[in-house]
Amino acid sequence: MDALKARVEQGRLVVEEPVEFPEGTVLELAIVDPGDDLDDAERDALHAALARGWESAKAGQGRPAEELIQKLRSRK
Repeated sequence: MDALKARVEQGRLVVEEPVEFPEGTVLELAIVDPGDDLDDAERDALHAALARGWESAKAGQGRPAEELIQKLRSRK
């Protein structure tokens, strides 16, 4: 068995399937964080776009969210 799936219920971990470990077995748990699937170049491009957007917003060049949502909805 490579991995166990569990959920938190009332502050306790509940394992999704039966296990056959000996009584008293200590397990080391880690939270799964899949992150993203961006490579370094894509991540750099994303960060640059976010920085440009932030600078644009600080300069007062933003648009109301309603306008952007309307534009996106009209593309369907």
